[in-house]
Amino acid sequence: MHGHLIFEMIIKAVGGLGVFLLGMKQMSDGMQAIAGEKFRNLIRKVTDNRFIATGIGASITALIQSSSVTTVMVVGMVNAGIMNLQQSIGVILGADIGTTITAWIVSLKIADYGLPLLGFSAFVYLFAKSDRVRYTATFALGLGMIFFGLEIMKSGFYPLRNDENFISLLTKFSPTTLWGLIKCVLVGAFVTAVIQSSSATVAITITLAQTGIIDYQTAVALVLGENIGTTITAYLASLGATTWAKRAAYAHISIKIMGVMLMLPLFHIYVKFLQIVLPETFNIGHRIAVAHSGFNILLVSVFIWFIKPLTTFLVTLVREKNLPQSRQLFLDVRTFEVPFIAVQQSFEGVAKMAQSVGEMNEWLENALTKPNDEIDQKLMRKEVELDVMQKDIVEYIGALMAHTLSHEDTIELRKQLRLADEYESISDYLIVLLKLRNKIRKNGLKFSDQDKTHLSELHNFVSAYIGSISEAMENKDRAILKKAMSDGKIVNQKIKQYRTDHLNRLGTRHGSPLLSLFYTDMLSAYRRIKDHAFNIAEVVAGEK
Repeated sequence: MHGHLIFEMIIKAVGGLGVFLLGMKQMSDGMQAIAGEKFRNLIRKVTDNRFIATGIGASITALIQSSSVTTVMVVGMVNAGIMNLQQSIGVILGADIGTTITAWIVSLKIADYGLPLLGFSAFVYLFAKSDRVRYTATFALGLGMIFFGLEIMKSGFYPLRNDENFISLLTKFSPTTLWGLIKCVLVGAFVTAVIQSSSATVAITITLAQTGIIDYQTAVALVLGENIGTTITAYLASLGATTWAKRAAYAHISIKIMGVMLMLPLFHIYVKFLQIVLPETFNIGHRIAVAHSGFNILLVSVFIWFIKPLTTFLVTLVREKNLPQSRQLFLDVRTFEVPFIAVQQSFEGVAKMAQSVGEMNEWLENALTKPNDEIDQKLMRKEVELDVMQKDIVEYIGALMAHTLSHEDTIELRKQLRLADEYESISDYLIVLLKLRNKIRKNGLKFSDQDKTHLSELHNFVSAYIGSISEAMENKDRAILKKAMSDGKIVNQKIKQYRTDHLNRLGTRHGSPLLSLFYTDMLSAYRRIKDHAFNIAEVVAGEK
């Protein structure tokens, strides 16, 4: 074969693969931007019910056309504590079925429509004003690139069908023997691990088969290996993550490896069965797609009954290590490729800030009544921690907003920035209260019993006020604003009443100008805390 012909083949193969992979990403990004909120709602419905989890995993993967994206998403969610290991295995099993949809798309004889679809959707994307129309065009643009990339690859591979040297090389990777079958599986696994896309390698396999370069048996053997190779993405996503995230990645790897090992002695029986179901008269692309889907359906049918034992096995296999953990494990930049999950993770970060503010309120209640240096230190450390959390969330959201996001996700992230700022401000004023109490002790002053009672009542009421708003924030309860408004008025009335009562005693033997200054400053701090909490309620209700 001439050098210029080899060069042309390589250019077409690599170029076509690049267009295909870029098309997969565009299609995935477009679908995520269109249905990000719906995907988040689906994820929230994941339970320990294996069938529901599997169905959700299959649905999401079929829509975004990438099991790699789904597994990265699952590892990220386990890492953030949003999903447990048992639930993640169910979703991963579903992803194994959902990813086979790509093989069916590739097997369709509509490659000739790839370029027109690409061109038309590109014009729509460039000139459309509606975000939803542009995201739909992005999806269609990706689909067009997939078909166009396949056509380029096919034209590149076509001359190989008559090359004697290449055909001679292929005979060494024929699955006619057990060793030949294993070599085919290893080749499929290696190529997929390098490309990190089973959809791409299955597409290459179908293209090679359609051009007559490889036979059906070899294609099926390669598909088995490609199912193993795709697990490398989950493994890479788990590097540096929590032990539970590593277990989720190993679950994907172990399921695929065990499934292929079980299939090896039954391979020829499986191929004969497939040939009976779909004889050679059928399109070979469809036959490979059936083999791909059939293997994964069998895999899920077997392992769905062993999720609990597999969970136990992985917990035993991957031991918990007592290593210092990252400051904010729930903010995992690896999920930027799955924006709707990244948005959920940043929300989890805000929820953790709300939880920390709740803890500070409890500790401060004890610190106001019974001074304790240990509690004081805990409050100071928690306030510093909240400062860091806000900084990390702001940086995380800033980086995330550089990616393709839907209009709804952009609005949600802006809300989260405001929420993080408000919770950090509340923590600052809680420390102000602590410092005022310490100044009172340092100056040898004491509040009257009535002032103590008033401060305790006010603290408890404001704490409950923040708690109810935080709960509404986590549940996205937009109806909280009305209650926040009425309870906020009660806080203002209490502060006004307590200040009046205290000032009426000024000048008596129970009054002290310096103590009065500290007391009114504490009341003002509670008012500011209430104001920031009310701002949170407005954000939740969509008012700001």
